[in-house]
Amino acid sequence: MKKKLIAAVTCCSMVLALGACSGETGNGGNGGNGGNGGNQGNADNKLKVGVILVGDENEGYTYAHIKGIQDAQKSIGADKIDVQWKYSVGEDASCYDACMELADEGCQLIITNSYGHQTHAQQAASELKDVTFVSMTGDTAANSGLSNFKNAFTEVYESRYVSGVVAGMKLEELIKDNKLTDKNYDADGNVRIGYVGAYPYAEVVSGYTAFYLGIKSVVENVAMEVKYTNSWFDITAEGEAANAMISDGCVIIGQHADSTGAPAAIEAALKDGTVCYSVGYNIDMLSVAPNAALTSATNDWSVYYKYAFQTMLDGKDIKTDWAEGYDQGAVAITALGSSCAAGTQEKVDQVIADLKADKLHVFDINSFTVDGKKVESHHIDMNGDFDNEDPEDVEAIKDGYFHESFFRSAPSFDIRIDGISEPK
Repeated sequence: MKKKLIAAVTCCSMVLALGACSGETGNGGNGGNGGNGGNQGNADNKLKVGVILVGDENEGYTYAHIKGIQDAQKSIGADKIDVQWKYSVGEDASCYDACMELADEGCQLIITNSYGHQTHAQQAASELKDVTFVSMTGDTAANSGLSNFKNAFTEVYESRYVSGVVAGMKLEELIKDNKLTDKNYDADGNVRIGYVGAYPYAEVVSGYTAFYLGIKSVVENVAMEVKYTNSWFDITAEGEAANAMISDGCVIIGQHADSTGAPAAIEAALKDGTVCYSVGYNIDMLSVAPNAALTSATNDWSVYYKYAFQTMLDGKDIKTDWAEGYDQGAVAITALGSSCAAGTQEKVDQVIADLKADKLHVFDINSFTVDGKKVESHHIDMNGDFDNEDPEDVEAIKDGYFHESFFRSAPSFDIRIDGISEPK
């Protein structure tokens, strides 16, 4: 569910940020197009874009959007894209107010970057039919009945899986080198790993499951503990969650939260002699965890913004739901840390190639179970009523895997699989 612009993340901002998530789920890439062709471009072929951000450049998720917009603007031409910025806008009525202000300033395209903005952006879209609104990470556009309201997200579950493979390679090395102790194993002989999550939304569940399955593809006997902070950005809470899992014996700790709190805590523990390593989100964590950080799953938002801006300039309609992954370069992992196991890059290259070639599916139903059984059917709620009986709900599992980000753009994988525990 995310002021001035900066050209690069500074060390100070790295301490304060990571990669915020946006909220719950949705699914995209294959969504249909609306019919809002009357609001693209203007007389001088310049597109005026309003951007509403939940944070600023000191928060990794928002910084990723800022950089993506800047890169798209530079690629298309600064003379063609005029951007108006609204920073640190809450997920409340102030978002609606910001939408109306940007529309009054002549913006033809208005983008919000956090899930909590969606309701307010949709309200504005219902009142301003000549303005196109995009709610990033949202999930209601397809059923909104509004041709000028859109959702977009990346297929970040792919890069989370790949970051899990990186972690799995490190774990395999630690096992072979006899670096683990009894504390690092549970009663069933599984290696303990952890994950700091913001909220129990499907976006987070999808991400941590993909991460877990990536590790499990290398080391079979792993069990993952998830702790929630109930905030997208809380350095203290994220650090405390990581420390609690380190105390539990977790060797690898991933995250879907917005600060560097967890990597910093893991780095400190590693320096004190505890075997533990970090996998981050959105930004390179090597500046705060040079020894503990292995990599981070990340997004390249410029891919979407180039598409959206150019589509508008061409007088065409943006897809109602958009989602892309490695195929279009919309997701990636950051540079591998020096602590990564030998052969990690080669393994990563092969996994990415298999994802692109459709030889590997992150949520292959042969790779996980629920209560010891294979999951061969699961419906996605498309209307927000969560009754799992609505005729509008769709079957997400076909051809042997769960089709994430297919029926709507934001993630919808919310299955709690065996091997992962979280607070009740």
